[in-house]
Amino acid sequence: MPTPNNHRHSPLGTNLAPEMGAALAAYNAAVFTGPGEIPRKYRELIGIAVALTTQCEACIRFHTEDAVALGASEQELAEVTYLAAAMRAGGAVVHGMKALSVAARAAKPLASTGA
Repeated sequence: MPTPNNHRHSPLGTNLAPEMGAALAAYNAAVFTGPGEIPRKYRELIGIAVALTTQCEACIRFHTEDAVALGASEQELAEVTYLAAAMRAGGAVVHGMKALSVAARAAKPLASTGA
């Protein structure tokens, strides 16, 4: 199985804001490859789900490459896709509830101020 390595490079290269890029690359490496209780493959699957909801094409590609290198199956990728879809749908429903609440307040006549 190939060793995943998409988290060790600065996203903008080494010439543009090199200190910030190196810090971001180190942070990403720590989050995705560092020690922790969540296994590495699951971290990448979570990364895919978040990338699907934020619609970051590069993130989808990098996290998918690393997840597959770590043994993720097509079934797992399909399930992650549906999990991400459910999260986006849930957000839309909750925001729709907020819109309905705003509409209900807007429909009520304003109390007279006696002016």
